[in-house]
Amino acid sequence: MSTGLPPGVPPYVKVFGPGGNCTLDICPVEISVYGYRPSLAANVTFLCLYVISASIHIYLGVRWRTWFFMGCMVLGAVNAVLGYAGRIAMYYNPFNFAAFMIQIICVTSGPVYYSAAIYVTLAAAIKHLSPSLSRFNPNLFYWTFLPSDIICLIFQAAGGGLSTASSGTSQIGVDMALVGLSLQVASMVIFCGFFADYLTRYFNSVAYKANTGRLVNGVKFGTRLKLFYSFMTLAIALILARCAYRLVELREGYRGSLIHNEPLFIGLEGVLVIVAVYCLMIAHPGFVFKKDQKERPDRWSEGHELRSIP
Repeated sequence: MSTGLPPGVPPYVKVFGPGGNCTLDICPVEISVYGYRPSLAANVTFLCLYVISASIHIYLGVRWRTWFFMGCMVLGAVNAVLGYAGRIAMYYNPFNFAAFMIQIICVTSGPVYYSAAIYVTLAAAIKHLSPSLSRFNPNLFYWTFLPSDIICLIFQAAGGGLSTASSGTSQIGVDMALVGLSLQVASMVIFCGFFADYLTRYFNSVAYKANTGRLVNGVKFGTRLKLFYSFMTLAIALILARCAYRLVELREGYRGSLIHNEPLFIGLEGVLVIVAVYCLMIAHPGFVFKKDQKERPDRWSEGHELRSIP
């Protein structure tokens, strides 16, 4: 960031960082890190939508006892609420360093929790449909992609913390956040590739083709499953698109043009992620797996029973 101050700004002012003392009374908003006052209406809207989503996911999680899925969705919502609360604070003072640090860490890392929920749910879906058709033990998906998700979270949080603590001058912080986001994208793409391979094997299986009712191990690929996979796919696509946007934004750094473009942030960060969160309500594992488990408790062949859905 430039050390020169525009005319009219007192020479004792520190614009950004720990100990920063700029306010809108003495500093123009254009010299803040974003160069604008975050939209109060947009950020309050996102905050409220995340509060509502957390409430619904708590209800669904308790209703269907999908504790891990509920935990991931609620943690993601809490993260987002903190992040957008930080942006609301920045509306009143765009130079608020603490608020900036909270929002950059929380908003950036939030979708990691949703990715974890997706990994575990789709791995459980393999057990639900026909685990024998998987090239790998479905439990390997848990132990491979969940640690990867944790690493993504650590890199993104640490990168955001380093870059803001250094007043945006730490390239290491930006690079760490980039590594976290890149790993998140790569992990999700690889996981989706494995799952697409499984679905191909499932639909090409002798058991699937032989049953006129499209049943494999007692599971009908009906409307509920079609809705589940459709909205899960949409949620994944939205999260990937959001990560691609943040990758480009971070690559430019705090001096780039994207970080100063709030409409783009609202559309490609705020809207994409919140729509993905609500898609994961329709793609909730309880609506499909738990309901099927109650309706068909005795129809699972030996070795292919439905294990607990997280």
